[in-house]
Amino acid sequence: MGRFLLKPAKVVEAAADTEAEAPPEAAAPPADTPKSPPKPPGAIPPAAKSAEAQLLDVKLKLHAQLIEELDLSKLEKLDQEALRRQVLPLVAEFARAERLVLNAQELDALGLSVLDEMTGLGPIEPLLKDDSIADILINGPYQVYIERRGELEVTPVKFRDNDHLLRIVNRIVAGVGRRIDESQPMVDARLPDGSRVNAAIAPIAIDGACVSIRKFSKKPYTLDKLVEVGAMPSCVADFLHGAIKARTSTVISGGTGSGKTTLLNALSSAISHKERLITIEDAAELQMQQPHVVRMETRPPNIEGKGEIRQRELVKNALRMRPDRVILGEVRSEEAFDMLQAMNTGHEGSMATIHANNPRDAITRLEQMVAMSGMKLSPEAVRGQIASAVGLIVQVMRLSDGKRRLMSVTEITGMEGQVVQMQEIFAFNRTHTAADGTVHGEFRATGLRPRCLEEMQRRGIAYDSANFDPSRVLG
Repeated sequence: MGRFLLKPAKVVEAAADTEAEAPPEAAAPPADTPKSPPKPPGAIPPAAKSAEAQLLDVKLKLHAQLIEELDLSKLEKLDQEALRRQVLPLVAEFARAERLVLNAQELDALGLSVLDEMTGLGPIEPLLKDDSIADILINGPYQVYIERRGELEVTPVKFRDNDHLLRIVNRIVAGVGRRIDESQPMVDARLPDGSRVNAAIAPIAIDGACVSIRKFSKKPYTLDKLVEVGAMPSCVADFLHGAIKARTSTVISGGTGSGKTTLLNALSSAISHKERLITIEDAAELQMQQPHVVRMETRPPNIEGKGEIRQRELVKNALRMRPDRVILGEVRSEEAFDMLQAMNTGHEGSMATIHANNPRDAITRLEQMVAMSGMKLSPEAVRGQIASAVGLIVQVMRLSDGKRRLMSVTEITGMEGQVVQMQEIFAFNRTHTAADGTVHGEFRATGLRPRCLEEMQRRGIAYDSANFDPSRVLG
């Protein structure tokens, strides 16, 4: 962006003359002048703030002026191109009035950034349009990070102040009928394209509002695309596709940002278009590929603390809506009991994601969440429910080099005594890490044939048994 002259030229010259004529004594402050108070955390020092802060001031001043001059009710009916034709001439007129020294390219960029401030999410709008960015992490108004190809990097994007950032946050949450304020300082929301947003403000966020945006590709990942990027071999993808098609209930396990939802979306392609799906989420983000999908979303309590609708109520209600399969975006609480009940009562092939480090931990977490439901069940009864309801646990992980991989496909085979029995079918074995940080490894079968293979064959789903040979490296 070019240099900005925020004052008229005559005023600048007059200021310079005044400075030149000032007596020498005025140049230095008295020795006992008190020091200025320390800057709060995250504040931009004056030297660094001048150019960026002036640019933000110009954008926000122009934004406020356009709001006053334009008929907003009419603007809402215009498409992006028509709105641009309306706004850019006014931006040029403003630049002339303020004597801003800008070339045509810089003037156009200023106009687009003001459009983002009016109709989009301000300074982060260009980041949202960049398909190579997976996450946007805002740590207060002066620090914005992005994740690109699994690596975090800081950006030059800044907000004018915390109030500016709060205005953008409120625009996001208002779009999905939610609120964020001192009485409810945390919120989960979503953007129109399905990207997931979490925001936290004061008093729990100390250095300004914190916002995390998990972006989702406009073109959902398919199993073929996951194979292409090296997340799994094609023979493993074929096995999972067949198991889902054969109505094997599946839980996808992994840590934050490991690709659980991406894999769930990809596996949904195996579900017949003749089936009725009901999805249940905290913030709607699943991108099912079937025509008959009913999407449901939880609701937080209102300002009086009433009206909350949790996932458990939605699962119970979903079972009255004649679903063929129930898809839970994430199991995190007492709804685990109702999910297991659904899988055990004619809704085989249902799917869910869960946060866990490995398949055995996923079983333990399911037990703990069933206990949260308040049902007086013995541990043996809970484990029996899990063993009969869940068929496969698919473990995914984001490795140290930023790549997301499928690490394990494990089948639950039943109970032996008081222990849920599991057998691993496929596994990714890490061999070494290269000097540049790239993790190398290989996929192999364990040599065990899964029980669900018989059901796949009964349904006419062919699969090459040679892929279970443990001596072969799967590629």
